[in-house]
Amino acid sequence: MKIAYFDTISGISGDMTLGAFISAGISIDELNSELRELKLDGFELSAHHITRNGIVAVQADVVISEQPHYHRHLKDIESLIDHSGLSLHVKERAKKIFHEVAVAEAKVHDTDIEKIHFHEVGAIDSIVDIVGAAICIEILGIQAVYTSAIKVGNGGTVNAQHGMLPVPTPATMEILRDYPIILTDVPYELTTPTGAAIVKALSNGVLNTEKIQVSAIGYGAGGREIDQLPNILRVLVGELETQYLSDEIVSIETNIDDMNPEIYPYVIEKLLAAGANDAYLFPIVMKKGRPGVLFSVLVERTKIDSMLEIIFRETTTLGVRIQPVERKKLSRANKQVNTSFGFITVKVITVEGKEQLRAEFEECKRIALEKNIPIIEVYRILERELSS
Repeated sequence: MKIAYFDTISGISGDMTLGAFISAGISIDELNSELRELKLDGFELSAHHITRNGIVAVQADVVISEQPHYHRHLKDIESLIDHSGLSLHVKERAKKIFHEVAVAEAKVHDTDIEKIHFHEVGAIDSIVDIVGAAICIEILGIQAVYTSAIKVGNGGTVNAQHGMLPVPTPATMEILRDYPIILTDVPYELTTPTGAAIVKALSNGVLNTEKIQVSAIGYGAGGREIDQLPNILRVLVGELETQYLSDEIVSIETNIDDMNPEIYPYVIEKLLAAGANDAYLFPIVMKKGRPGVLFSVLVERTKIDSMLEIIFRETTTLGVRIQPVERKKLSRANKQVNTSFGFITVKVITVEGKEQLRAEFEECKRIALEKNIPIIEVYRILERELSS
């Protein structure tokens, strides 16, 4: 599986991401050609080489010839992307990144995402950074993105639309909630909201000991010299050399014998909505012969606290058991394919080097409701078309 690995030596930003991809082999002319599909006037992406601590990196700059004097809402940016000539995959990735920023800004300002004004991230240069990153992923044929733990600055301030903000900024921290970060002693904004959103929207997580057969390496330069470390982002492009993807999650378990069984589906729904990988029940016999339930939740280690908050608030348990669980899984991705029902999103599963396309339940459900046909018939038609 072809992957991109973001090594956040000194954090990540939108321009560092573009610089790293250009350094790794993306043509600046091809990238500018694709960006023109946005039908957005008043900019040009440029790039030049710069040295950071003896390492030659690419610094990408969005040259603005005409800066608009208005702010954009999420729907404005999504409309701009939707009406562009970009591919479906690029549109989906770009909108997903912007959605991460909108959710974080809404949380920080205690409002709805529809009311969020994109100040810095709504500016032309940030639109170019985000859409450009999605284009680079497409051009390189990247099937999955992974990162190191994300380095952030600590202790300084940055001047933003709302005035002076602490580093890391509230939006950056909100976006990276539940994602591994490293607090440094650098008093500058190492990771920006744009960079954080690229990671949160596109990354499959942090790699540990997996083997990568590297085919390209790129270095993207940050905008300033930093005494403590080289201000660069390194991107490795290559093949993940494991047959199965491997990671570690945790199992949270508790035995319950005194709760109304009607409550369990509600709690499971809340846990899954909060990021649990899975949640399920086993019938058991407890002390004194009482029938009970073994309630299990599988989740990433970074989300343990949010799971415990729900479990202790919504159930009668007084304690849980937490154990590490090593997980092996098949490579999985999503893509759009054209079927007799039009374009739909399918799962792409790689088994022994061969791709299998599988219909998503939600897509089958949508088609069944729209076409007023049995969902089992939708499955049969799609299975036949996807296997041919």
